[in-house]
Amino acid sequence: MADRSKPSDGIVSAAPVPRHVAIIMDGNGRWAAERGLPRAAGHKAGVEAVRRTVKAAIELSIPCLTLYSFSSENWSRPKDEIDHLMGLMKRFIRGDLAELHQNNVKILVIGERTNVDHEMLALMDEACDLTRDNTRLTLTIAFNYGSRNEITRAAQRLAEDVAAGRLAPSEITANHFRFALDTGDLPDPDMLIRTSGERRLSNFLLWQSAYTELVFLDAYWPDFGRELLVEAISQYSARERRFGGLPRQSTA
Repeated sequence: MADRSKPSDGIVSAAPVPRHVAIIMDGNGRWAAERGLPRAAGHKAGVEAVRRTVKAAIELSIPCLTLYSFSSENWSRPKDEIDHLMGLMKRFIRGDLAELHQNNVKILVIGERTNVDHEMLALMDEACDLTRDNTRLTLTIAFNYGSRNEITRAAQRLAEDVAAGRLAPSEITANHFRFALDTGDLPDPDMLIRTSGERRLSNFLLWQSAYTELVFLDAYWPDFGRELLVEAISQYSARERRFGGLPRQSTA
């Protein structure tokens, strides 16, 4: 079987690189199960895939990368699995923060802060504060995140502005709403990738993905790397993004 994490030379040299790539990192458990390994081994391998993907995004000059690391629905998983995931996240921040900062990577974290332990919050805040002025890649981690919750919180912020007299209901626009979201300072994703063969958004960036190109890959997340990222970009670059308009050559 070919090594699907090796670089693929020249495939995207002439292809437009998306400004913002979002990824639903799915399939860690199934990857482990197919190898007779515990789910924890799949999550550990998934962290290595994160490292490969961040490196590839830097090499390919992708400005923004957003990773769905832990959803607000994931709290329903067994406690030992959640504890393992939290531990992996903490070790990733502690072990990789210095290198990410050295590589000029800016880290953002989106999602709710409730139910998250103080140590995790402190580590995330440290990562965001240290890298806030970096410009090479904006790496956004969606942690304890759910899009419906995000949209609800955005509506509440605008309602508070209306109640305080800072904004009239008739003045609220889609642009107001966009900047009330957790991702307000980011461009909408040009491409959203989901691994593992599943074909749904799973409550991820629902507002932001209105015109996003969706790419579904059969590979499990622990197998993801530069080659599969290039493959996804090749699919993206072959499409014509019309944003509700007509094809470029159409005169109808």
